[in-house]
Amino acid sequence: MQLTPRYDGPPVLRIEGPTPDPAELLLRQRRRLADRLAALDADGWATPSRCDAWTVRDVVAHLVDVDRFWTFSVGAGRGGEPTRFLATFDPVATPPQLVDAMADVDPADLLDRYREGVDGLAAALDGLDSDGWEALAEAPPGHIPIRALALHALWDGWVHERDIVLPLGLAPVEDDDEIRGCLLYAAALGPAFAACEGSARTGTLVVEASAPATWVVVSVGTEVVASLGGNIPSGAVVVHGPAVELVEALSLRAPLPCAVAEDDRWILAGLATVFDTTSPV
Repeated sequence: MQLTPRYDGPPVLRIEGPTPDPAELLLRQRRRLADRLAALDADGWATPSRCDAWTVRDVVAHLVDVDRFWTFSVGAGRGGEPTRFLATFDPVATPPQLVDAMADVDPADLLDRYREGVDGLAAALDGLDSDGWEALAEAPPGHIPIRALALHALWDGWVHERDIVLPLGLAPVEDDDEIRGCLLYAAALGPAFAACEGSARTGTLVVEASAPATWVVVSVGTEVVASLGGNIPSGAVVVHGPAVELVEALSLRAPLPCAVAEDDRWILAGLATVFDTTSPV
């Protein structure tokens, strides 16, 4: 399914209230993964990941492409001219084509490219002040604040790190602030994609998590606003459970750890629709 990013008018997705520094979290996650990849042998790189038909090596090739895009997007956004490359992007068909284009790159070279991409992303995010974090740049939902883009990059990389390490039998690192950042963004992304597709339904999604204890409030409509904490309005759709399990479910890696009434499932269906797969409930 081709994306329908929103480029004009107010951003379709905004993050409000205090959050952990997304650049610090994002770069820590990326560099940690690089260190773990450096310890792999040839069999490790060839191990099937959690992503259909992709090995560990393929997931890393995908991350090389993704970080290259984030770096360019942030730079364009900081320059006041956000890009519009994703208007023709198919999140199901396009990534495998890009990965196939790097099929002849050996793992050592691929790891070097991955590290270079992380360094480039670090340079792109360096020195952002409060106004800079609110500058618009391109991400899959369209033009959104760079703060939200960085959380998208954190969430995507964090999930793909688990796609790699879990099949290898390695223990995933579960940092509380990284988990909170991923949960915040994952809860907002599905409703934002639905709004991009033209949904005008309104409501509130609340994600109540344990380990670490936190909650996310997502105001859903033609624009989506998400925050860590906040008031829980009457009639909100509430999902609850361990935080990692909730991120996994909202990322289409596992079922939700709680029941959701059939009439409320629409608020969770946006990401599944974009990826032509089934909802986590």
